[in-house]
Amino acid sequence: MSEKEFNYQDADFLRVKRIAYDFAGIDLNESKKNLVYNRLAKRIRFLEQNSFSEYLDYVEAQGESEFVQLINAITTNLTFFFRENHHFEYLTETAIPELLKWNKASKKIRIWSAGCSTGEEPYSLAIILKESVPSDWDAKVIATDLDTQVIETGQRGVYKIDRLKGVTEERKKRFFLKGEGSNAGFIKAKPELQEIIEFGQVNLMSEWAIPPKVDIIFCRNVVIYFDKPTQAKLFDRYAERLPDNGHLFIGHSESLYKVCDRFELLGKTIYRKVK
Repeated sequence: MSEKEFNYQDADFLRVKRIAYDFAGIDLNESKKNLVYNRLAKRIRFLEQNSFSEYLDYVEAQGESEFVQLINAITTNLTFFFRENHHFEYLTETAIPELLKWNKASKKIRIWSAGCSTGEEPYSLAIILKESVPSDWDAKVIATDLDTQVIETGQRGVYKIDRLKGVTEERKKRFFLKGEGSNAGFIKAKPELQEIIEFGQVNLMSEWAIPPKVDIIFCRNVVIYFDKPTQAKLFDRYAERLPDNGHLFIGHSESLYKVCDRFELLGKTIYRKVK
């Protein structure tokens, strides 16, 4: 690999692999070797270092703050509003109506967006809550991610207008402000959405600073980075946070088959807790 800008040996990839697994549960296979180089080379250049070995020494010396930077660099934050729309349709038609019956005494609903990325998913969930839950209920979305930069994007709630492709005109008008002048081409989520979303940093491999019980968990396109034992541990922890019959939504390429038996598949990567 001498033609590369930075010296990058097999031992360097193995160190990145170990750091990613120990800190965030991410299992990097050999096919990710070039991706790791391309993503981390930018960080090494920014820090004005000379090799991967020097950078990885720096990562281990800095601890958590640089671990997060490394994980941010090698993972992809690609999302959009109402992605996998069938999940949101199921919420509107089935899951939320059930909660309106079951939680009648408390008038409280909590949905956790675990791995919320830049915020399009939690804002989509907040729209569903605003449309489906009476105004005198306490209904909120807890939005968490390991990456502090994407959390900041979510908190700002400002997006390029083309990110709203597929969102109905009615929803655009009701829930978003259109930028003018220097903000032309951008939209901003209205305060009525922002005030019911609580953004925060959570490492899914560590302790969770979220309420002990939530009604629904969205964890989509997150566990694709994890090996099966890590997935099993994570899904078991999710089951502990959900009530009986609580819902778990995962990504279209993910499955609980032979990973966790505490949920039943309802179809289209929608699961219900059974034990």
